[in-house]
Amino acid sequence: MPQFIDFAVLALLALWLLIPVSLLVVAGASARAGSSKSLGRAWKAGRLLTLSALVASLAVGALLLMDAWGLPTGLPETAQPLGLYPDGLAVWMALLISLLGTVLLRFAEGYLKGDRGERRFLPWCLVVLASVMLLVFTHHLVVMLIAWVGVSVALHHLLTLYPERVEAQRAAWQKFVVSRIGDIALIAAVALLYARFGTFELPQLFAAAAAGSGGWQVEAASVALAVAALCKCAQVPMHGWLIKVMEAPTPVSALLHAGVINLGGFVWLRLFPVFDGLTLGHYLLIAVGGFTALVAVMTMLTQTSVKHALAWSTCAQMGFMLFEIGVGAYTLALAHLLAHSLYKAHSFLASGRTVRAARCERLPLAPMRQRLALALPAAALAAAVLAVFPTLVSHNPLLGALLSLAVGSTLLGMPVGTAKRKRLALFVMALGLVPLYALLHSMLAPALPSAYAPLTLTAGLLGTLMLASLVLAAGAVTLFPQAACVARWRVHFSQGLYLALPFQRAVDAIAPIHDWSRPAPLAHGLKGEWS
Repeated sequence: MPQFIDFAVLALLALWLLIPVSLLVVAGASARAGSSKSLGRAWKAGRLLTLSALVASLAVGALLLMDAWGLPTGLPETAQPLGLYPDGLAVWMALLISLLGTVLLRFAEGYLKGDRGERRFLPWCLVVLASVMLLVFTHHLVVMLIAWVGVSVALHHLLTLYPERVEAQRAAWQKFVVSRIGDIALIAAVALLYARFGTFELPQLFAAAAAGSGGWQVEAASVALAVAALCKCAQVPMHGWLIKVMEAPTPVSALLHAGVINLGGFVWLRLFPVFDGLTLGHYLLIAVGGFTALVAVMTMLTQTSVKHALAWSTCAQMGFMLFEIGVGAYTLALAHLLAHSLYKAHSFLASGRTVRAARCERLPLAPMRQRLALALPAAALAAAVLAVFPTLVSHNPLLGALLSLAVGSTLLGMPVGTAKRKRLALFVMALGLVPLYALLHSMLAPALPSAYAPLTLTAGLLGTLMLASLVLAAGAVTLFPQAACVARWRVHFSQGLYLALPFQRAVDAIAPIHDWSRPAPLAHGLKGEWS
């Protein structure tokens, strides 16, 4: 019986590894498809593989639960020779990727049917999915680095699906520069970690980090890793390309905003056990991520285009996620990553319905006194619950304040004429965010080596400054929308405070757009184009 279990575990892990490799094979076959029938088979094979990845990931997750319940399966020992690292984080990410991939391929096949970009979309979409899976599955830093670059290369071809669109070319070239900065930063982080610990393999790396002190190499690696994450997550001032890629088809936008852009956060969640507490890299994430969230939230509120509002929303959510990582709330950051991916995929794929809904006349809001009479007690009650159960927010008062504000803010949109019974229902639903988050926390916390890092005084002061600035700015817009100063600043925030312009002009100066007007054919794309 034990031999049968060992064989079953080996077969399951081999299937887990074989799926991204098979996706690459199907991508190559679809690029050379000579007829619509063979292309249709490639679409079907891609969906079948992503669905298989979903089932295999559920099975790996079940094995992890058996290990946690004291029923050893030999999963880590079997995975080591295959180059896999099947922990809770990998399983959650694999479930997300395979689910999004299955839905996205199903949507895109109908969306792009007969479109001239269909033949270019499928192979590069499959390469993106395969590269992300390898990035998540691997236990080796060099493989992780190669997959990181592979995602970027394939995404570039998707962003330039229609090469005659000038704005798409500008966005692709800007992303090219940002991606290369991120690649160099990640290479530096990997090299510094190897110089300090002498290994590229995650299990040995974590064991060596737990056994010895960090040193300057680890501190420098944290800064390099922060720069890589800020580039991948489109943070200020290198965020302009994210707003311009709206020229790409909806499936590309969904793939980017729901999946690829989260990878900066994932790499931090994968490697944070290497760092002892909060480092200079954490402080950089707090400062830049918090500032980006502030600017992006205010800019999002001024947008009239649904897709542009969604793009600024992604920028803000990535800022919040990196802010949470910066203050050491890794479980919250993982919950944020998963929830944002699912929400944003639905938002883009259903953007047509969103446009129709936005055209409907909005109900006027209830008087401010009435809304505050519900919002303030709800926020205070949520804060009291979190004070009694501080583990829900990783013993972090900043995150407790953030969640309490979220509970209160949900009631500030109450429409006029709401009956008392419905007001009570809204109050209960708002407070329901706390137990809902508690449920998510209990499900996700075991996926990470430790729930939180102690908040230092510097990180606390910096985080408080960012959070207070966001509350004051959003409060001014919400409570005093007709004020003269608010109206004056809305004009500037509608352009993102022009923070992307310096970087965009620098890129345009060194990379004329006409050099990108004729991209290389698909078969030679890897030689002539990068992302």
